[in-house]
Amino acid sequence: MDQALQAIEAVQTGVQNLQAFIGVTGKLRDLIRQVRACKTAAEERDAVAKECAAIRNSFSGESAGANRCRNVAKLLFIHMLGFSTQFGQMECLKLIVSPQYGDKRVGYLGLMLLLDENSEVLTLVTNSLQHDLHESNQLVVGLALCALSSIASIGIAQDCAPDVEKLLTHESAYIKKKAALAAVRILRKCPQTAETFAGRIKGLITDRNHAVVLCSVTLMKTMCDVDHHYIEDFRKYVPNMVKILKQLQQIGVSTEHEVNGIADPFLQVMILRLMRVLGKNDPTTSEQMNDILAQVMTNTETTHNVGNAILYEGVQTIMGIASESGLRILAVNILGRFLANKDNNIRYVALNTLHKIVDIDTPLVQRHRNTIVDCLKDPDISIKRRALDLTYALVNESNVRVLVRELLSFLIAADPQFRSDIVSKICWATEQYAPSKRWHFDTILRVLTIAAEFVPEGVVASFLAVISQSPEIQSYAVHRLYAAAIADASQQRPLLQLVALWAMGEFGDLLIQSDSALSPLPGEDEAPTTVQVGPDAALSLVESILNNPLTAPIVHQYGLTCCVKLTLRLPPQFSPRLRTLIEKYQSHITVELQQRSCEYSNLFKFEEVRSTVLDRLPPPPEKELDTKQAAGAKSPQRASPSPASPQPAAPGGDVRTHLPHVARCNVLPQDSVAARGN
Repeated sequence: MDQALQAIEAVQTGVQNLQAFIGVTGKLRDLIRQVRACKTAAEERDAVAKECAAIRNSFSGESAGANRCRNVAKLLFIHMLGFSTQFGQMECLKLIVSPQYGDKRVGYLGLMLLLDENSEVLTLVTNSLQHDLHESNQLVVGLALCALSSIASIGIAQDCAPDVEKLLTHESAYIKKKAALAAVRILRKCPQTAETFAGRIKGLITDRNHAVVLCSVTLMKTMCDVDHHYIEDFRKYVPNMVKILKQLQQIGVSTEHEVNGIADPFLQVMILRLMRVLGKNDPTTSEQMNDILAQVMTNTETTHNVGNAILYEGVQTIMGIASESGLRILAVNILGRFLANKDNNIRYVALNTLHKIVDIDTPLVQRHRNTIVDCLKDPDISIKRRALDLTYALVNESNVRVLVRELLSFLIAADPQFRSDIVSKICWATEQYAPSKRWHFDTILRVLTIAAEFVPEGVVASFLAVISQSPEIQSYAVHRLYAAAIADASQQRPLLQLVALWAMGEFGDLLIQSDSALSPLPGEDEAPTTVQVGPDAALSLVESILNNPLTAPIVHQYGLTCCVKLTLRLPPQFSPRLRTLIEKYQSHITVELQQRSCEYSNLFKFEEVRSTVLDRLPPPPEKELDTKQAAGAKSPQRASPSPASPQPAAPGGDVRTHLPHVARCNVLPQDSVAARGN
């Protein structure tokens, strides 16, 4: 039995090879069956190569005309498989000029699939198209119009525009709708031909056939896009479009064009899009649309996607024209209902639309703030990103506390890809809308404790400037930073460490002089605590940071400055320990730290100037602070961070790009070399 099957397969293979050699090809269904029987890609390539060879031989043989239609059909199937079929392009042109409708149908199909508007062969088909546009057979005219709508180049569009314009008045709705679509293609290729079709719009928009009306609305929309002067001319057709929408809203409409219980949703969507163009910046035209828009928005069911599509276009139209306030409230409320939908696609569309209209009517969008914030918890990453952008756009002076708290909660569990963006937005919102200096300080500190490695460049500088310019929070700030540095002992965040060291160096006396009641930071659920710090505890924290081998080099620089300033802030009995810490760096491998250590050690020889040199730094002026804020925070244009946004630094790595300039107390430059020598 197996031998018999092998013999049959061998005979079939031999017949196929003989057919390929003499140029005889089989039927299309045989080729499809053969390709489906292939078990590997190599077998499929071999089968297609053999068939292409047979088709080439057939094209050049004596029986080329008899098998041309069948061969082109097979080439279309081979083209769908992804193989090259350019050698069959001329055969498509030969089929187009055939008097047989079956040949023309396959020829035009091959023309639309195997060629494009940039093909040089396409210039040869212009005469055939013009000839077929004048045919008495409507099916042939329809084939030519379909080809024009698909692949018309600029040259073909210019030559065939007058013929298509005449077909717009054809008695057959089948021809008129195809002619309107061909006119759309011609307009997109040659906008200057718009005047040719402008006079035929009235007859098309008043036609009784839904397909003709749909194509005419598409044609009007295209004409308005290519030439804005037609917007004013087409406003006189708004009553016609309102009448059509009213008829579609009536109960008992014919079910011929019904989709899921909604009458002709495609026509409704296109009319709404055209209304959005015609009613923009025109109160008179918009007034004519208000009633029908309200009717569409209230009567359309949302149980199926077609209803949601109509409502979405209705919202876009209402927000795009000079509509009344009640309609705008209705539109935003519909978007709010979209946000509660289980379909992620609908929720994404709602968030995207709300983000577009938030600058137009912010109070309306604010009503759905809680629903938008809930979208931050969605597992879909695209929903999260859209909700994050919209939440950022909603921040203002009245809700900054609530929204920043939500953003901080989201930051804790956010993926690394979101953190840089969230941190930038929180920092910008805090610096723009902070209700108080203390809240400003608490919020930035909370960001530093959660994601210090993502804080943008310049934010730390403005953060320190806020502390310097606000004497009322300096004691609270140094206590809070001390507590944060203690809690950060296991995390080793360089940015948080250097901020704490800077504050202890500047306000160490405030740290040990009084207690401070610390309330929970924004986004924290901890109970209020009272911090009492002694000189020994403060110095022990500095020693633990500087003696840790994982501490970043930039933190050591801030630590040295902190030590030399603490010699005046702490009681005199702690000065020897501080000087020991400073002198330890005189033999450090880093030249910068050596120089700092030598200069600071040499400074102890000049007691008369040491107190002046180590006094608190004066706060920067307001203009300088504003400049730092603008450089470090995100601009108020609600955009995603650029690729140059700061990337997280490895523990103990170089974070110099995130930090403000570290001032060194270089008071005796003439003695610095000698000091290093000592």
